[in-house]
Amino acid sequence: MLYLMKGLNKEGCINSLVCTQGSSIGKAASELTESVYELPMRGDFDVFFAFRLFQIIRTVRPDIVHVHSRRGADLWGGVVSRFAKTRVVITRRVDNPEWAWLAQGKYRLYDKVITISEGIRQVLLSEDIPSKNIVCVPSGINTTRYTIGCEKAWFCQELGYLPEDRVIGVIAQFIPRKGHRSIIEAAPRILSHFPGVRFLFLGQGPLKNELQQLCEKNNMTDYIHFAGFRNDLEQILPCLDLVLHPAIMEGLGVSLLQAAASGIPIVATHVGGIPEIVKEGVNGCLFEPGNIGEMVEAVLSLLQDEVKAWKFGEAGRKIVESNFSIEEMVNGNLRVYNEILNDAQIDSRF
Repeated sequence: MLYLMKGLNKEGCINSLVCTQGSSIGKAASELTESVYELPMRGDFDVFFAFRLFQIIRTVRPDIVHVHSRRGADLWGGVVSRFAKTRVVITRRVDNPEWAWLAQGKYRLYDKVITISEGIRQVLLSEDIPSKNIVCVPSGINTTRYTIGCEKAWFCQELGYLPEDRVIGVIAQFIPRKGHRSIIEAAPRILSHFPGVRFLFLGQGPLKNELQQLCEKNNMTDYIHFAGFRNDLEQILPCLDLVLHPAIMEGLGVSLLQAAASGIPIVATHVGGIPEIVKEGVNGCLFEPGNIGEMVEAVLSLLQDEVKAWKFGEAGRKIVESNFSIEEMVNGNLRVYNEILNDAQIDSRF
């Protein structure tokens, strides 16, 4: 959202942001706009949020309302904008299915539904959302941020590794759908071939304690390091041997974009929007979710062939630069806005 706001500013658009009280994005966005409105958001039944949002829209009088959040905003944003007679779009970032009747009712409120991957678009099509109402605009990242290269001495000192260690990175929230359990199960098989492998878990979430206990139970605490949430991924990623992402569901996977931009090969599941980033045999390997054997085989193939791993990394960097730049993301959203506003002008003539 911040990248989008910055890009829209450059195009002469004026942004106002409505966000959760005390959120990090509210503080960061204050450098981009003077209009930051922080509200409590308590979900689908929070009618007070709806009333406050309606007041903001009537005050700001935007040409378009763009909804990015869930927490009830995906429902109330559409309802309130309709009452305020304002054009409204929503970006959907997750690929988990909804009841078809619920999805049809909710997305009917919006002029357009923007998905960040073709995988998510297919989910909405399967729920009978009209294809003319859905536009795929992939998320973008600052590719230059992830091209600084690896400072091995810093990496080893910062995270406690030896220079000869082979480090596999896992960047994801500790929630069931990200598949951390399967990595803990697969780790002994990988270590039997490469005893110097270490697994770096980056992130936070409700399953952290449970996963740490599972590591202790399986005698994996010396091999799996929980490093928490980091703001220096651009320094860490280039020093990894590969990134492993066994998600059961995934809308797109920004961490995979970051890894690919850093020139790191990826082993990930064939779900959601992941195949749009990870091309089998080009910049990584794909396996079916839950298939431990396929995961282990893919990881070993890259650890055994460093030349192939390097080629995959270089190919991944080119894929991200070509298809997932911030400029492409901003231009894609602008095209949607302009189409909606042009349609509104045509409608007003009749």
